[in-house]
Amino acid sequence: MNWSMWIRQAHRWLSIIFTLAVVANFTAMGLVGEPPMWVVYSPLPPLFLMLLTGLYMFVLPYTRKGRGKA
Repeated sequence: MNWSMWIRQAHRWLSIIFTLAVVANFTAMGLVGEPPMWVVYSPLPPLFLMLLTGLYMFVLPYTRKGRGKA
């Protein structure tokens, strides 16, 4: 498995983790009212990592196209 496949797989798993964190956040808001701060901010780390992996996957075709012409 090459580097790009690892990034894509990580992005997929991060999206699942992010979705579960958001669902947990809304569930906690519905049950408790004001959830603890760690629940409120729990979606942010996977979201930040998804930003990095998403930007990598966005730029990848442009860098490959340039490499193929040389």
